[in-house]
Amino acid sequence: MATSTPSPSTSTGPVTFEPSHVHGDVFVVTIDNPPVNALGVDVRRGLVAAIDAAEADSSARAVLIVGAGRNFIAGADIREFGKTPQPPSLPEACLKIENCTKPVVAAIHGAALGGGLEVALSAHYRLASPTAKLGLPEVALGLLPGSGGTQRAPRLIGMKPALELMLSGRHAGAKEALSLGLVDRLGNDADALAEGLAYAQELVAAKAPVRRTREAAGLADKEASRAALEAARADTAKKSRGLFSPMKIIEAVEAALTLPFDEGMALERKLFLQCIDSPQRAGLIHAFFAEREVLKAPETRSAKPRALASAGIVGGGTMGAGIAVAMLDAGLPVTMIERDDTQLARGRANVEKVYDGLIAKGRMTPEAKAAVMARFSGSTSYDALSNVDIVVEAVFEEMGVKKAVFAELDRVCERGAVLATNTSYLDIDEIADSISRPQDVVGLHFFSPANIMKLLEIVVPAKVSADVVATGFELAKKLKKVPVRAGVCDGFIGNRILAVYRQAADHMMEDGASPYEIDAAVRNFGYPMGPFQVSDLAGGDIGWATRKRKAATRDPQARYVQVADRICERGWFGQKTQRGYYLYPEGARTGVPDPEVLAIIDAERVRAGITPRQFTEEEIMRRYMAAMINEGANVVLQRIALRPLDVDVTFLYGYGFPRHRGGPMKYADTVGLPKVLADIREFAKEDPIFWKPSPLLVELVERGADFASLNQSE
Repeated sequence: MATSTPSPSTSTGPVTFEPSHVHGDVFVVTIDNPPVNALGVDVRRGLVAAIDAAEADSSARAVLIVGAGRNFIAGADIREFGKTPQPPSLPEACLKIENCTKPVVAAIHGAALGGGLEVALSAHYRLASPTAKLGLPEVALGLLPGSGGTQRAPRLIGMKPALELMLSGRHAGAKEALSLGLVDRLGNDADALAEGLAYAQELVAAKAPVRRTREAAGLADKEASRAALEAARADTAKKSRGLFSPMKIIEAVEAALTLPFDEGMALERKLFLQCIDSPQRAGLIHAFFAEREVLKAPETRSAKPRALASAGIVGGGTMGAGIAVAMLDAGLPVTMIERDDTQLARGRANVEKVYDGLIAKGRMTPEAKAAVMARFSGSTSYDALSNVDIVVEAVFEEMGVKKAVFAELDRVCERGAVLATNTSYLDIDEIADSISRPQDVVGLHFFSPANIMKLLEIVVPAKVSADVVATGFELAKKLKKVPVRAGVCDGFIGNRILAVYRQAADHMMEDGASPYEIDAAVRNFGYPMGPFQVSDLAGGDIGWATRKRKAATRDPQARYVQVADRICERGWFGQKTQRGYYLYPEGARTGVPDPEVLAIIDAERVRAGITPRQFTEEEIMRRYMAAMINEGANVVLQRIALRPLDVDVTFLYGYGFPRHRGGPMKYADTVGLPKVLADIREFAKEDPIFWKPSPLLVELVERGADFASLNQSE
């Protein structure tokens, strides 16, 4: 037993350790590095010092590692990535823990992610509280688990589950972690210290041996392990669309099967450093930080959100129903308004259809659906909205219709209610000025399907109160959406830029590239779909209505490609009519090329007097991206987006921009702004009206700066 002489705890920066006599033979190591106990250099040094002290404590019979605050260890300190590494490395710290001659217990509560789980895997025994979340999500940052995760996890839980955890990057809860064999025991409550101590003392009493994960037998069935590895390799080759780190993960995990532990660790480190050097890692880390930075807007700093306990939706079409589902899923009661009983029944059916789909897939029970729908009500009278905290209008995209809705909202809603429009293009200042309380009007631009798409553009008109904008951000948080603050202009951030690069695609189509070649180039760049596929999915009639609305104000000197109009005139609006740029036989979701569309394009080339020419994939993407980046620069210059990262997040979450490239503005920095500007100036020789370099792009190149330099918080 430990002696009774009191001894103060020892602190090495954020790691504190208490000698065994304080806790009955158990040497307790506590990591306290707020906010998430990230594994910065001081934590790594502290862990090494703690294990050395435990070894030297002759009366210690076991070691317990716990995290202070709400987490065990949420992962590596990614602010250190790209900087000169400071010793000890995390693999060294993990090896020190694993090599300890006394049983080491990790008591996990909250997050044990990435390097945090690798620390836990280095312990000899693991207990998980009910709050625990365990995972190896490095793939989301373009990395692989680089501190033994690829070597220890397969040995502990087997090839198939280990690969699935690493390649998906998902988190496993405590019960699943127990069933996988990732932990040995479940705790009953969130007091990890007390339960971890009890477990460690039990192990001491039982004289439990040191049990090193690297010696576990999870890969004993070589044949099954090899089959699982090859299945993952084939699946990843198909799904990872040019991503670098997933195949490196498979290569590292294969070493757990084929090499001794130390050699596998050396290979893991080599592959980890290759991932660190990859531009994809830089793009993914930029995306990671940008989606956190985007939450910081002037209004969220200066004002508190209003109450958000109930919601109203005006309009029960696809968009209105999707927004209603998003609100219901967040636990809000929802009142839907439609113009008559037939439309209201259709709106309710649109909402129920989403939940029925989940029931059909086994992801929801009929009882759960009934509980959600109990919070849904509908009415044909605006008076039903008299007590709601927020209303989102999702009716037809026509100014007169929108103003009529807002006149009713002005009449019935209580003072202080937030009145939001879901318009994609219309002038929200004009809508706000049409009622008596413009300070309560904000744009909430959802993306379809609204219950699935993550992006929410929060559009800030001139007279809106700061607390209304803050409420928009708070709603996004409730709905688990990624909010981006946008100014008022035609199309806000996303659709305004989309209109420009879509024009560039149309120009290339008329100049000789087929829509199918352009779509293929965009997909090969990393998008899930090309622009013409997107048009068919959204419905060609929507863009056609916008073009007709803008026809009177279009610059007669500017180039205008009429192919889309010719297709729409035939009633071919895409998937919903089984025909657009592509053919969709018998309602197929994936289209096939249409020779009649190519004939229309040929006829339009003749009409415009254009001799078609060939485009390589590289030429297509140079033009496509130059148009996107140039308009993105204009959007930042005009303060429609406060920072380049707001443009990046908009495109990552609303437009399928490949995440590993970080967004269009990050991509521009990667390519080099001088190169982008040179491209634009070259293209301007053939069309100076369309290709006008953004003054912001010119200025940044002249002073040798990049878009990243503009990303400091407002």
